[in-house]
Amino acid sequence: MPGDKKNGLFYGYIVVGAGFVVALLTWGSYRTYGLFLQPLTAEFGWSRAETSTAYSFAFLLSGLLAAIAGRISDKFGPRLVLVVCGTLMGVGYLLMSQVSSIWQLYLFLGVIIGIGMGGMDTPILATVARWFTRRRGVITGIVKAGAGTGIFALPPLAGWLISAYGWHTAYVVIGGIVLVGTVSAALFLKGKQSEAEPEPAAVVGREAPDRKSHHLSLREAIGTGPFWIFSVIWFILVFCTQTIMLHIAPRVMDLGIPATIAATVVSTLGGVSILGRIGMGGLSDRMGTKSVLIMAQFLLAASFVWALFARQVWMFYLFATVYGFAHGAFYTLVSPMLAELFGLRSLGAILGAVTFAGTLGGALGPALAGRLFDMTGGYQVVFLINLALTVVSIIMVFFLRPIAREKRAEV
Repeated sequence: MPGDKKNGLFYGYIVVGAGFVVALLTWGSYRTYGLFLQPLTAEFGWSRAETSTAYSFAFLLSGLLAAIAGRISDKFGPRLVLVVCGTLMGVGYLLMSQVSSIWQLYLFLGVIIGIGMGGMDTPILATVARWFTRRRGVITGIVKAGAGTGIFALPPLAGWLISAYGWHTAYVVIGGIVLVGTVSAALFLKGKQSEAEPEPAAVVGREAPDRKSHHLSLREAIGTGPFWIFSVIWFILVFCTQTIMLHIAPRVMDLGIPATIAATVVSTLGGVSILGRIGMGGLSDRMGTKSVLIMAQFLLAASFVWALFARQVWMFYLFATVYGFAHGAFYTLVSPMLAELFGLRSLGAILGAVTFAGTLGGALGPALAGRLFDMTGGYQVVFLINLALTVVSIIMVFFLRPIAREKRAEV
C-alpha cells in the first residue's frame, strides 16, 4: 500500500491521519444539529422535546451498534466498517435536506445517521491503540482532536449556510462533505498485522507494556467490578456532554443572542477541546490516565456551576473554554483507560460495550433536557442535574483498579 513501512513511513501515522479526518467529519457534522433546532421547530411547529429526542435516538442507536462494530473491526479490520458507515452518514444528511414530517426526522437522523455513527468511533480508537502501544494517550489525543476540529469548523459553516441559503441547502452541503470525506479517509485505514511492525523511536515515551501480562476478553472484563464502575462513570459523563453539545446553542439563542454568535460559542468549545484532547492525552502518559480523568471531571463540574449564572456572550465563551477542555479530555482518555484496566486482547469489543453504556446516558441526557425545557422554560434544572452527576462520577473513579496488571503474576 502507498506509504507503508517498506517505503520509509510508519503506517501508523497514516492511520492517525485517516482517523483524524473521520472524527472531524463524524462529530463535526453531528454537532451542527443544535443550530437546526430553531429552523425546524419554526417551520414545522415541533416541540424541543421532539426534536431533541431524534438526536438522542441517533446517539442511542450508534451505541447499540458500537459493540458490534468493534467486534467486526477486531475480526476483519476497520476499513470495511468505516466505508459502510461513512456512506450511511453521508446519505442520511442528504436525506435530512428533504425532511418534512416528524417520522422522517426520526428515520433520517435517528436511524440512518445513527447506524452510520455506530461504526465510526470504536474501530478507529481500537486500531490506533494497537498501532501505538507506548505513547497511546497522546496519539489517541491527536486522533480525537479531529472531533474537536470538526466542532470548531462545521457549526460556523452550518450557521452561515442556514443564514445565507436555508437549512435545506445546508444539509445538502454537509451531506456531500461527509459522504466523500469519510469514505475517502476510510480507504487508508488498516489494522496492525503483527508485532513485526514496530513503532519508530520518535514515539517511544516509556517502557513497552509487559507482553506476558494478562489481557482480558470481553466476557472476562464484564465479570469484574471496574468494568461496571467505569461503565457508570462513562454513562454519567456522556449524559452530561451530549446534553451540552445539543442544548448550548439553543440556550444562547433563547437569550436573544444571534445564531451566528451561538455557532461561534460551539466553535470555541470545539477549538478548546483540541487542546484538551492532545494536552490531557499527553499528560496521561506521564501522570496516569486515572489522575488526569479526575482533573477533567473537576473542570466539568466547574463549568456547570458557571453555566448557572451565564447570561452574557463573554460568559458563554468562558463556559465554552472550561467545558471544552474537559470535554476533549474525556473522549481521549476512554480508550487508554480501558487499555490500562483490561489490556489489548479485546479492546475493540470492550470499548464498544462501554461505549454502549455511555450511549444510554448520551441518549437520555438531551431528551430529558428538552423535556425539562418544555416544562420549566429554561435550563437551570438541567445544569444542576449535570453538576450533581459529575460529583458522583468523581467519587466513583477512586474505586477503579487495573485488572490486567493484577493478573500478570498468574501467567
